[in-house]
Amino acid sequence: MDASMGPAAPAPGAPESEVLRRFRSYAASSMHRGGELAAPALDGLRAQERRTTALLDCWAEAAAQLAGKRAGELRAALSPLIQEFQNALRSSALGRSSRGRPRTQRRAVTAAIDRISDAFLAVDADTARIADANPAAGSLLGLRRDALLGLDLLSFVPGERHADWWIELDAVCEGAEPRHFHTQLQDVRHQCVEVACSITRFETRKRSLALVVARTPELGAKRLPDAR
Repeated sequence: MDASMGPAAPAPGAPESEVLRRFRSYAASSMHRGGELAAPALDGLRAQERRTTALLDCWAEAAAQLAGKRAGELRAALSPLIQEFQNALRSSALGRSSRGRPRTQRRAVTAAIDRISDAFLAVDADTARIADANPAAGSLLGLRRDALLGLDLLSFVPGERHADWWIELDAVCEGAEPRHFHTQLQDVRHQCVEVACSITRFETRKRSLALVVARTPELGAKRLPDAR
Protein backbone atom coordinates (compact mmCIF):
# COMPACT_ATOMS: atom_id res chain seq x y z
CA MET A 1 0.00 0.00 0.00
CA ASP A 2 2.88 2.38 0.79
CA ALA A 3 4.31 1.78 -2.68
CA SER A 4 1.02 2.48 -4.48
CA MET A 5 0.05 5.57 -2.44
CA GLY A 6 3.44 7.22 -1.91
CA PRO A 7 3.09 10.27 0.39
CA ALA A 8 -0.64 9.61 0.77
CA ALA A 9 -0.08 6.43 2.79
CA PRO A 10 -0.99 7.06 6.46
CA ALA A 11 1.77 7.10 9.07
CA PRO A 12 1.78 4.16 11.54
CA GLY A 13 0.44 6.30 14.38
CA ALA A 14 -2.08 8.29 12.32
CA PRO A 15 -5.83 8.04 13.08
CA GLU A 16 -6.42 6.59 9.59
CA SER A 17 -4.03 3.72 10.37
CA GLU A 18 -6.17 2.82 13.38
CA VAL A 19 -9.27 2.78 11.13
CA LEU A 20 -7.51 0.38 8.75
CA ARG A 21 -6.54 -1.87 11.68
CA ARG A 22 -10.17 -1.89 12.86
CA PHE A 23 -11.33 -2.78 9.36
CA ARG A 24 -8.87 -5.67 9.09
CA SER A 25 -10.16 -7.05 12.40
CA TYR A 26 -13.76 -6.56 11.26
CA ALA A 27 -13.11 -8.26 7.90
CA ALA A 28 -11.29 -11.18 9.52
CA SER A 29 -14.11 -11.68 12.02
CA SER A 30 -16.79 -11.57 9.33
CA MET A 31 -14.94 -13.99 7.06
CA HIS A 32 -14.36 -16.35 10.00
CA ARG A 33 -18.14 -16.42 10.43
CA GLY A 34 -18.56 -17.52 6.84
CA GLY A 35 -19.57 -14.11 5.47
CA GLU A 36 -21.94 -13.17 8.29
CA LEU A 37 -21.34 -9.46 8.87
CA ALA A 38 -20.06 -8.57 12.31
CA ALA A 39 -20.65 -5.19 13.94
CA PRO A 40 -17.73 -2.80 13.24
CA ALA A 41 -15.97 -1.41 16.33
CA LEU A 42 -15.71 2.35 15.78
CA ASP A 43 -15.46 3.68 19.35
CA GLY A 44 -12.78 6.34 19.81
CA LEU A 45 -11.94 6.86 16.14
CA ARG A 46 -10.95 10.41 15.17
CA ALA A 47 -10.05 10.06 11.48
CA GLN A 48 -11.43 12.21 8.66
CA GLU A 49 -14.34 10.29 7.10
CA ARG A 50 -13.77 11.20 3.43
CA ARG A 51 -10.06 10.34 3.52
CA THR A 52 -10.73 7.14 5.45
CA THR A 53 -13.28 5.98 2.87
CA ALA A 54 -10.76 6.53 0.08
CA LEU A 55 -8.02 4.72 2.01
CA LEU A 56 -10.22 1.66 2.52
CA ASP A 57 -10.66 1.36 -1.25
CA CYS A 58 -6.91 1.81 -1.77
CA TRP A 59 -6.17 -0.85 0.86
CA ALA A 60 -8.57 -3.30 -0.81
CA GLU A 61 -6.96 -2.71 -4.21
CA ALA A 62 -3.47 -3.24 -2.77
CA ALA A 63 -4.65 -6.48 -1.14
CA ALA A 64 -6.15 -7.64 -4.45
CA GLN A 65 -2.85 -7.01 -6.23
CA LEU A 66 -1.08 -9.20 -3.69
CA ALA A 67 -3.69 -11.95 -4.16
CA GLY A 68 -2.57 -12.53 -7.75
CA LYS A 69 -4.87 -14.98 -9.53
CA ARG A 70 -7.38 -14.84 -6.68
CA ALA A 71 -7.74 -11.05 -6.92
CA GLY A 72 -11.29 -11.25 -8.27
CA GLU A 73 -12.36 -13.61 -5.51
CA LEU A 74 -10.85 -11.34 -2.85
CA ARG A 75 -12.48 -8.21 -4.30
CA ALA A 76 -15.87 -9.95 -4.27
CA ALA A 77 -15.41 -10.98 -0.63
CA LEU A 78 -14.23 -7.55 0.52
CA SER A 79 -16.78 -5.44 -1.35
CA PRO A 80 -19.79 -6.01 0.98
CA LEU A 81 -17.54 -5.71 4.03
CA ILE A 82 -16.18 -2.36 2.90
CA GLN A 83 -19.69 -1.12 2.11
CA GLU A 84 -21.00 -2.14 5.53
CA PHE A 85 -18.00 -0.62 7.31
CA GLN A 86 -18.38 2.65 5.39
CA ASN A 87 -22.10 2.78 6.17
CA ALA A 88 -21.34 2.32 9.86
CA LEU A 89 -18.67 5.00 9.65
CA ARG A 90 -21.07 7.51 8.06
CA SER A 91 -23.73 6.91 10.71
CA SER A 92 -21.25 7.17 13.60
CA ALA A 93 -20.49 10.33 15.57
CA LEU A 94 -17.25 10.55 13.56
CA GLY A 95 -19.10 10.64 10.25
CA ARG A 96 -21.71 13.13 11.42
CA SER A 97 -19.17 15.54 12.90
CA SER A 98 -16.91 15.47 9.85
CA ARG A 99 -19.73 16.22 7.44
CA GLY A 100 -21.26 19.08 9.39
CA ARG A 101 -24.62 20.64 8.55
CA PRO A 102 -25.49 20.34 4.84
CA ARG A 103 -26.02 23.63 3.05
CA THR A 104 -27.47 24.03 -0.43
CA GLN A 105 -25.04 26.77 -1.42
CA ARG A 106 -22.02 24.73 -0.30
CA ARG A 107 -23.23 21.69 -2.26
CA ALA A 108 -23.71 23.80 -5.39
CA VAL A 109 -20.20 25.27 -5.15
CA THR A 110 -18.68 21.84 -4.54
CA ALA A 111 -20.51 20.35 -7.53
CA ALA A 112 -19.26 23.15 -9.79
CA ILE A 113 -15.65 22.70 -8.65
CA ASP A 114 -15.89 18.93 -9.14
CA ARG A 115 -16.90 19.42 -12.79
CA ILE A 116 -13.99 21.61 -13.89
CA SER A 117 -11.15 19.92 -15.76
CA ASP A 118 -8.40 21.91 -14.01
CA ALA A 119 -6.98 20.60 -10.75
CA PHE A 120 -8.36 22.46 -7.72
CA LEU A 121 -6.77 22.36 -4.27
CA ALA A 122 -7.79 24.25 -1.14
CA VAL A 123 -4.63 24.51 0.96
CA ASP A 124 -4.12 25.76 4.50
CA ALA A 125 -1.85 28.74 3.89
CA ASP A 126 -0.02 28.30 7.22
CA THR A 127 0.70 24.58 7.10
CA ALA A 128 0.39 23.73 3.36
CA ARG A 129 -2.02 20.91 4.28
CA ILE A 130 -4.65 20.04 1.68
CA ALA A 131 -8.13 20.85 3.00
CA ASP A 132 -10.09 19.95 -0.14
CA ALA A 133 -9.56 18.86 -3.72
CA ASN A 134 -11.53 18.01 -6.84
CA PRO A 135 -11.39 14.79 -8.91
CA ALA A 136 -9.09 16.44 -11.48
CA ALA A 137 -6.51 17.04 -8.74
CA GLY A 138 -6.73 13.41 -7.70
CA SER A 139 -6.23 12.32 -11.31
CA LEU A 140 -3.24 14.64 -11.73
CA LEU A 141 -1.54 13.37 -8.56
CA GLY A 142 -2.45 9.70 -9.03
CA LEU A 143 -4.90 9.26 -6.14
CA ARG A 144 -8.58 9.44 -5.35
CA ARG A 145 -9.24 13.02 -4.36
CA ASP A 146 -10.46 12.15 -0.85
CA ALA A 147 -7.15 10.39 -0.17
CA LEU A 148 -5.44 13.79 -0.59
CA LEU A 149 -7.23 15.40 2.35
CA GLY A 150 -4.93 16.35 5.22
CA LEU A 151 -1.74 15.66 3.28
CA ASP A 152 1.14 18.10 2.90
CA LEU A 153 0.90 19.73 -0.53
CA LEU A 154 4.70 19.91 -0.68
CA SER A 155 4.89 16.10 -0.71
CA PHE A 156 3.59 16.47 -4.29
CA VAL A 157 6.13 19.16 -5.20
CA PRO A 158 9.74 18.46 -6.26
CA GLY A 159 12.16 19.44 -3.50
CA GLU A 160 13.80 22.22 -5.48
CA ARG A 161 10.38 23.94 -5.89
CA HIS A 162 9.39 23.95 -2.19
CA ALA A 163 10.77 27.45 -1.55
CA ASP A 164 8.82 28.81 -4.54
CA TRP A 165 5.56 27.44 -3.15
CA TRP A 166 6.16 28.94 0.30
CA ILE A 167 6.85 32.30 -1.32
CA GLU A 168 3.50 32.13 -3.14
CA LEU A 169 1.58 30.99 -0.05
CA ASP A 170 3.10 33.75 2.07
CA ALA A 171 2.42 36.35 -0.62
CA VAL A 172 -1.24 35.43 -1.03
CA CYS A 173 -1.71 35.69 2.75
CA GLU A 174 -0.27 39.20 2.75
CA GLY A 175 -2.29 40.57 -0.17
CA ALA A 176 -5.75 40.20 -1.63
CA GLU A 177 -4.67 39.99 -5.28
CA PRO A 178 -4.61 36.56 -6.98
CA ARG A 179 -1.17 35.18 -7.84
CA HIS A 180 -0.13 33.47 -11.09
CA PHE A 181 2.98 31.35 -11.57
CA HIS A 182 4.41 28.33 -13.40
CA THR A 183 5.75 25.38 -11.45
CA GLN A 184 5.82 21.58 -11.25
CA LEU A 185 3.83 18.99 -9.34
CA GLN A 186 4.67 15.30 -8.95
CA ASP A 187 2.33 12.35 -8.57
CA VAL A 188 2.65 9.42 -6.17
CA ARG A 189 5.11 7.73 -8.56
CA HIS A 190 7.31 10.85 -8.53
CA GLN A 191 6.53 11.67 -12.16
CA CYS A 192 6.61 15.45 -12.63
CA VAL A 193 4.22 17.55 -14.67
CA GLU A 194 4.46 21.23 -15.56
CA VAL A 195 1.48 23.32 -14.45
CA ALA A 196 0.34 26.93 -14.65
CA CYS A 197 -1.16 27.89 -11.29
CA SER A 198 -3.39 30.63 -10.01
CA ILE A 199 -3.77 31.08 -6.27
CA THR A 200 -6.36 33.14 -4.38
CA ARG A 201 -6.84 33.76 -0.68
CA PHE A 202 -10.06 32.68 1.03
CA GLU A 203 -10.65 33.53 4.67
CA THR A 204 -12.68 31.31 6.98
CA ARG A 205 -13.38 31.86 10.67
CA LYS A 206 -10.62 29.43 11.63
CA ARG A 207 -7.92 29.75 8.99
CA SER A 208 -6.70 31.24 5.72
CA LEU A 209 -7.03 29.01 2.69
CA ALA A 210 -5.08 29.30 -0.53
CA LEU A 211 -7.32 28.23 -3.41
CA VAL A 212 -5.03 26.76 -6.06
CA VAL A 213 -6.10 26.03 -9.63
CA ALA A 214 -3.46 24.11 -11.59
CA ARG A 215 -3.72 23.82 -15.36
CA THR A 216 -1.57 21.52 -17.46
CA PRO A 217 -0.34 22.59 -20.94
CA GLU A 218 -3.10 22.82 -23.54
CA LEU A 219 -1.57 20.12 -25.70
CA GLY A 220 -1.56 17.63 -22.81
CA ALA A 221 0.40 17.23 -19.63
CA LYS A 222 4.14 17.11 -20.30
CA ARG A 223 5.47 14.38 -18.06
CA LEU A 224 9.04 14.92 -16.96
CA PRO A 225 11.65 12.40 -15.78
CA ASP A 226 11.37 10.80 -12.36
CA ALA A 227 12.00 13.46 -9.72
CA ARG A 228 13.79 11.14 -7.31
